[in-house]
Amino acid sequence: MKKILEKIHEVASEVGHDVNLMEVCGTHTQAISRNGLRSLMPENVNLITGPGCPVCVTAQKDIDAIVSLALAGIPVATYGDLMRVPGSFGSLDQAREKGAKVFDVYSVQDALEIQKENLELVFFGLGFETTTPMTAFAIKKGLNVYSTHKLFLPAMKALLDMGEIQIDGFIDPGHVSVIIGSDAYESLSGVSQVITGFEAKDVLEGILMLLVQIRDGRKEIENQYVRAVTEKGNEKARKMIFDVFEMGDGDWRGFGMIPGSGLDIKKKYENQDAKKRHKKILDKIDFSGSKDPAGCACGEIIRGLKNPKQCPMFGRACTPENPTGPCMVSVEGACNVAMRFER
Repeated sequence: MKKILEKIHEVASEVGHDVNLMEVCGTHTQAISRNGLRSLMPENVNLITGPGCPVCVTAQKDIDAIVSLALAGIPVATYGDLMRVPGSFGSLDQAREKGAKVFDVYSVQDALEIQKENLELVFFGLGFETTTPMTAFAIKKGLNVYSTHKLFLPAMKALLDMGEIQIDGFIDPGHVSVIIGSDAYESLSGVSQVITGFEAKDVLEGILMLLVQIRDGRKEIENQYVRAVTEKGNEKARKMIFDVFEMGDGDWRGFGMIPGSGLDIKKKYENQDAKKRHKKILDKIDFSGSKDPAGCACGEIIRGLKNPKQCPMFGRACTPENPTGPCMVSVEGACNVAMRFER
């Protein structure tokens, strides 16, 4: 890796200006921090964290909705990270302490097993193209789901269109890329991109490839992660997604609604759609207070406008043991990662 680092410094000096490279995958965020890669970068290369944490980008309104269902007596299951995300009506963990039936699971198969004894169980489904096929499979098997699943490319486009920050290159998400394939990024033209794996060497090679593109004035899609990512991706997984889901508008923390980024359960499976199945309960909820916690910078961190240490609550009022926002809850959240590896 020493030779790669030397080459990164050499090419960065040839670029001759400040460069912002954004990683948009929670596993990349962990790899960068765990290996101290930010501290190894040339002064003009800035590594920025984007919206790659599925728990972090889940809208506050959706957190409040699922907690409200649990408090209303509907059994709820979801992945462990989501259990502690604070909402306007508390977290799922706190709902469980009040007697609600809330189950943390490792897979949708676990949720299907729990549903055998809790027929009204609702699975809180979240994540990008990586986890959506599993939820789609479970819906076909009869699992009731409150879906906050999202397509990822529209969020990358939104970041560019908003123009809040100069993004010179994307370290594209490795896991998502396995599903959608490298060709999918052609729709996101006008910015340098490299798909990388998750080892430190992978990420460094990706950074070098981006810097070479920027030095040479190229804006292309390159694939460093050829051992896992093909041009077309996993077509069977995508078919599973769109057998069950259809595109709609997606509500993202820090962004608001992003057109074409949401995945709504098709009418064919509406009996498994918790948003319709429990519409009477959800319609009675006052979501006017469903806003990001006061003082929490998670929304700005997700968009790359701030790093965790620029949030005045970081490590003080907000810690992994007592989180204020989801960026401190999830193991893929920028604040949680910074606390574990960078503090």
